[in-house]
Amino acid sequence: MKKIYLLTPGPTTVPDAARAAEGQPIIHHRTTEFEDIFKRVSEDLKIVFKTQNPVLTLAASGTGAMEGAVANTLSAGDKALVVQGGKFGARWSEICEAYGVEAVNIDVEWGDIAEPGVVKEHLDKDPDIKAVFTTLCETSTGTLFPTKDYGEIIRERPNTIFVVDAISGLGACDMETDAWGVDICVAGSQKGLMIPPGLAFASVSEKAWKLAETSTLHKYYFNFKKARKSLEEKGQTPYTPAVSLIVGLGKALEMIKAEGMDNVLKRHALLAEATRAGVKALGLELFSKSPANAVTAVKAPEGVDGGEIKKTLDKKYGIKVAGGQAHLKGKIFRIAHLGFIATFDVITGMSALELTLKDLGYPVELGKGLCAAEEVLSRA
Repeated sequence: MKKIYLLTPGPTTVPDAARAAEGQPIIHHRTTEFEDIFKRVSEDLKIVFKTQNPVLTLAASGTGAMEGAVANTLSAGDKALVVQGGKFGARWSEICEAYGVEAVNIDVEWGDIAEPGVVKEHLDKDPDIKAVFTTLCETSTGTLFPTKDYGEIIRERPNTIFVVDAISGLGACDMETDAWGVDICVAGSQKGLMIPPGLAFASVSEKAWKLAETSTLHKYYFNFKKARKSLEEKGQTPYTPAVSLIVGLGKALEMIKAEGMDNVLKRHALLAEATRAGVKALGLELFSKSPANAVTAVKAPEGVDGGEIKKTLDKKYGIKVAGGQAHLKGKIFRIAHLGFIATFDVITGMSALELTLKDLGYPVELGKGLCAAEEVLSRA
């Protein structure tokens, strides 16, 4: 018998209380019973986003909210500045191109960040840029981007909005949506919010709503105006919602509120630090130059295939981690410390990593990484 531990950067483990709520008998969505739940969830989401703006909920993956952010604010021929430092930064460009928006790309070496000064240079050179798209945590590289610094540059530009993909970072990395001048922040349900995939979210500022008035791109399902009107006037969604997921989300948000948002972030910071300390003690190297608290990307050691590390952790020890994507396939593996996760998840994962490396012929002193991780965790 083998117990499974989910240490992937999404989906993440779902708490028992949320799973139990999702398993309750389905209720009809056009009822006061659902409206009460949805209104409460919509207000509680503001705590996680750290915003006073409305947070829209869509039945989609996080990419649906990303697409909505483009389709609801821009027009064909508009220019958008896109920070590309990984697979998901590139997704912003792909969505823009699909809608006829000109993507001006800042190409960053994977694992690195775009310096705020570079963003400023592009905006100073081209005042016609209407939106800046970036990621909070680039999941493919485990990299935290300087969102606050970007926001300070963009907030003073009345004709340019700041849009952030916080899908893997929200709830693990600090995201001060209002304080940092983020006009649209998008997220998904299956990561820091601790429920299965299927819900996408977007907080939208008044600055973004004003730009939405001039947008001529086609939208039907991902129509932010319809979603806002339905939320504010009826406590509803304009189309059929994922009822059970929203009920489960209500329980997950109750857990976040009980722990306290700042404490949630401190927990993730501690678990991330412990993971990084453990892998370094084993002689491994972090891939990212700016590691995020949601997921740690680790370079596979010389002579060991990162895909084999992932496979052995899974098949032999029941530890699910993520591999490298695109040109990083086989070169890195990624350990998440995200969502419903605590001290002994990190300890278990580190123990399995040591055994896996030994299995694959890497010279490892068993217990060395574990000891380093525990030294950090003991400070809790």
